[in-house]
Amino acid sequence: MDVHIPSLGRPDSKLARERLAADLQAVVRDSEDLLKATARDMSDAAQQARARLSAALDKARATCADWQEQSMAVAKEAAKSTDAAIRSHPYESIAVAFGVGVLLGALWKSR
Repeated sequence: MDVHIPSLGRPDSKLARERLAADLQAVVRDSEDLLKATARDMSDAAQQARARLSAALDKARATCADWQEQSMAVAKEAAKSTDAAIRSHPYESIAVAFGVGVLLGALWKSR
């Protein structure tokens, strides 16, 4: 079972990715608990089910690790591009930061 989600890089999918990761981690925890609880059951059907579940857990862990690596790569690339933009336009960056600060200050004061 290969997982391919082409929209992982889109900003609107961030919340969906976070929810999916949380759900996947919960499934992994619950599955590990189930494997521990059924460790003494030696029937053939139980052993086969445990083997399938164990393989699925390994794939889920690998998927989580891949998503984490992708997220880190995207974050690093965003930081690099932000740094490049600020370095190529330092005065504009200062002006934008000043404007945002004034706007936030005005909003804060009006409360």
